[in-house]
Amino acid sequence: MKINEVEQLAGIPKKNIRFYEKEGLLSPRRNSENGYRDYSDIDVSRLRQIKLLRKLAVPIVEIRQMLSGSLTMADALRRHLILLEREEKNIKQIQLFCSRLLDRETALDTLDAESYLREMEQMEQEGVSFMNIGKQDRKKKYIAPIVVTALVLGLLGWLLGIILWGFSVEHAPIFVVALVALIPIAVGVGAVLALIQRIKEIQGGEEDAAGKY
Repeated sequence: MKINEVEQLAGIPKKNIRFYEKEGLLSPRRNSENGYRDYSDIDVSRLRQIKLLRKLAVPIVEIRQMLSGSLTMADALRRHLILLEREEKNIKQIQLFCSRLLDRETALDTLDAESYLREMEQMEQEGVSFMNIGKQDRKKKYIAPIVVTALVLGLLGWLLGIILWGFSVEHAPIFVVALVALIPIAVGVGAVLALIQRIKEIQGGEEDAAGKY
């Protein structure tokens, strides 16, 4: 079946279906005649499973581990329950903090933010988090592409240095040196552009978009 039919049956937007395919959670076969994706009832069933787990806020990485067999659903849910309990305690602390602010009926222009910020810092040291967890997860995603790009640029820089040294010894014409040097430079520019594109994708909130139905 085509993706439009799957969208209706599973109740998941096409954008999210593509996202799950990109993340390796779904691998529909290709139609041998036209090369289009040909979804099966099994694919629809898997999408419903993914949708259920995402609605429970189970991370994509753990869903992938469950599908690969490296993590059982029972273990994943037990781990997820522990995280939810921690978040619940955290939310209760924030609710109490907000309630105290409300009870004091302080207007914004007379709010002593400094004293409250000191109190919040103390609470954070005790384990309470006032930061958006989704943003924290997103920051972690920046690490891998940045590290990979840095390694690629370092390797290309080393290669460029070797090329320039080799041509300097051989006293090659400057246009030949420039032509050969352009290859690692072009690859480096491509790596930087790919990094920029990846950062834009992360900032776009791939997981956030995938969790909306």
